Amino acid sequence: MPHNLLNKPAPADIVLQNQNGEEVNLSSFIGSRPTIVFFYPKDETSGCTKEVCSFRDSYNVFSDAGAVVVGISADPISSHKRFSDTNRLNFPLLSDADGVARKAFQVSKSLFGMIAGRVTYLIDREGIIRQVFNSQTDIEGHVKKSLEFVAEQCETE
Repeated sequence: MPHNLLNKPAPADIVLQNQNGEEVNLSSFIGSRPTIVFFYPKDETSGCTKEVCSFRDSYNVFSDAGAVVVGISADPISSHKRFSDTNRLNFPLLSDADGVARKAFQVSKSLFGMIAGRVTYLIDREGIIRQVFNSQTDIEGHVKKSLEFVAEQCETE
């Protein structure tokens, strides 16, 4: 079943803090360039580490295409800071401790409602969600779909 926000404007008027404690308003980039917003369950877990490192390793492709990559989880800023520093991440991790972004993006929990969902939103230059990739287990798929999306966005320029 398609996601309710597919082909609709992405929630953009959300302010969260990054791993350095700085406020980041999603509207500062959503609607101006291709944006990959990925929600992941928890810092320092094997699947999430693999996911963020895959985004890190592909970051030049995203950056060269003018795209923005942002990771979001409910972990606190201090956890994001350690996680980012340990894995030498080159994109922001935003803390959504109150679940404001998860609610706005309609990210559901998985596995009997106990684990935060792993969902990637691919947003075009106009701020429209064009694809939603939702998989707790296909970790490589999140980056693969994001790379395909960015390549498509470059073709349509």
